[in-house]
Amino acid sequence: MIDRDAVAALRSERIDWRFKGLPAQAFGSTLGEVADAGLNLFEDGFVAPLVVLDAAALEHNMRVMADWCSDNGLALAPHGKTTMAPQLFARQLDHGAWGITAANLSQLRVYRAFGVSRVLFANQLVDPAGLRWLAGELDRDPGFEFTCWVDSVEGVARMTEVLDRPVDVLVELGGAGGRTGARSVHAAIEVAEAVRRSPVLRLVGAGGYEAAITSGIDHNGLSKVDYYLADLRELVTRLAAQGHFDEVEQVIVTGGGSAYFDQVAEAFTQGWPQGLNVLGVLRSGAYLTHDDGLYRETSPFGREHRLPGGEPFRSAMHAWAQVSSQPEPGLALLTMGRRDVSFDQHLPEVQLRRDPDGSTTALAGSAVTKLNDQHAFLELGGADSVTVGDWVRFGLSHPCTVFDKWPLLAVVDGERVVDLVRTFF
Repeated sequence: MIDRDAVAALRSERIDWRFKGLPAQAFGSTLGEVADAGLNLFEDGFVAPLVVLDAAALEHNMRVMADWCSDNGLALAPHGKTTMAPQLFARQLDHGAWGITAANLSQLRVYRAFGVSRVLFANQLVDPAGLRWLAGELDRDPGFEFTCWVDSVEGVARMTEVLDRPVDVLVELGGAGGRTGARSVHAAIEVAEAVRRSPVLRLVGAGGYEAAITSGIDHNGLSKVDYYLADLRELVTRLAAQGHFDEVEQVIVTGGGSAYFDQVAEAFTQGWPQGLNVLGVLRSGAYLTHDDGLYRETSPFGREHRLPGGEPFRSAMHAWAQVSSQPEPGLALLTMGRRDVSFDQHLPEVQLRRDPDGSTTALAGSAVTKLNDQHAFLELGGADSVTVGDWVRFGLSHPCTVFDKWPLLAVVDGERVVDLVRTFF
């Protein structure tokens, strides 16, 4: 499922100025050497800001999601675009992941560089150069399993014009005001008919993305997800009745980000027509690190959800920054900004101050009010206090827009570095 030698070879890459936050004394050492040295984040030369991954929380989240999918009869193809970290892909596969999801061709090329052998491409692929490259990869490696989405007759035609070998596709169902995807069951069936006429495309299922329909978790938002999933089930059932899957051993039906996967799972595990062998595939990605914002609010395991089981995920990503200035009473400026952390969903959440003796003190009344490129504005409240030079930990929201800012991330057990994770954006 992945080239273990290629993943292991990452430990041989040498650390230098390209990797922010790392100790200068680590320059020239390999990732493996530094990962094995047991360095302390605050005593061995790391410089602020830092974004780190919590080893225990990562393991917890992978186990919880893997167990829940297994218990509910679902496959998991985690969306790799969240982390773009082959080391984490390998660990997700070790926990039983069925494959890895990609969103664009550049991501797919990274996956293939590390030998990922089953990819669910949750997007359309109509670029001629990209299609030719894909065909070459499929020809070169008979063990490479690839499936992408189609959502228009025009897209089917473009793929057919370029490809000279078979490619598996899923018809994508969208919704009004959503993202990609045919806008009705009828339109999706027309796309499937175009696939049937294509000499190179093979329809193997259907899918979509329910979070493109709504972002709400109130009754109205959850109902929109249910209506969408009912349409997706109708689409699959009608396609099966029309013979579109007669030559397919297992029909793939896929959905499920990290906010509504319980509803998706419920829809996929209801009874299907007799003789229709369906594999329900979830594509959740952000569950791996969870967060202290968007997914803390929306994850089914953090609120009432529809299928039994599942423990709460734990936030596995935090930022550390130092107080660099206190120019006026009640305000501190820290060495962390938009170039370092996410801000598209929520501003970072201030959590605690590290005291000189290594203990920590909660900062319960303070808040980040603004981010510049390289500065965080921390408004001190209540009895909170900080001093220039203090280290402060922050929780982050929406991990998808944090990983891309860090080509190398320390994995920590407390304050001790136990691994380094390389990302490729």
